Amino acid sequence: MLHRIHIFGASGSGTTSIAKAVSEALGYAHFDSDNYFWYPTEVPFTEARPVEERLQLMHRDITMQGKWLLSGSLDGWGDPLIPLFELVVFVYVPQEIRIERLIKREHERYGSEVFPGGNRYEATNVFIEWAKGYDSGLLTGRSLPRHEMWIAELDCKVISIVNHTLEESINTVIAAIYEGC
Repeated sequence: MLHRIHIFGASGSGTTSIAKAVSEALGYAHFDSDNYFWYPTEVPFTEARPVEERLQLMHRDITMQGKWLLSGSLDGWGDPLIPLFELVVFVYVPQEIRIERLIKREHERYGSEVFPGGNRYEATNVFIEWAKGYDSGLLTGRSLPRHEMWIAELDCKVISIVNHTLEESINTVIAAIYEGC
């Protein structure tokens, strides 16, 4: 049985939902990379922590737990944590589904502020446009080509979940955890 699992993919692919459900089902701790990447500010997701601070906080928290799932992307900054992973799960969902999820999530988080004239309208549009660039890799930051290159360099067990339902994804991760190395 595996105890240290990293689940990642594009924004809106469901990594956090999968990790939360699996951690609840198996009694594992759950950590989300966004909680380390961003300072907790009044307007969330606006002020990034320095890389070294993120890594120190995350390393401290996950090494204090025997069994954990880490959700979210560590793209470009989290490589020092790779030796801790026993299983890496890549989640892929087609762009149109991800973007629909992200728009819904932005509305749930910020309400009418995401509509024209709202305080979050411009920021939401910038975020959605950034997220649309994931598959092509034409924009900076997290992208499918970068994720594929990163996966190819990992030494631990890696599985891919492609366009599954949440329930199928949860079951796939649990099965991989029980199967072990």
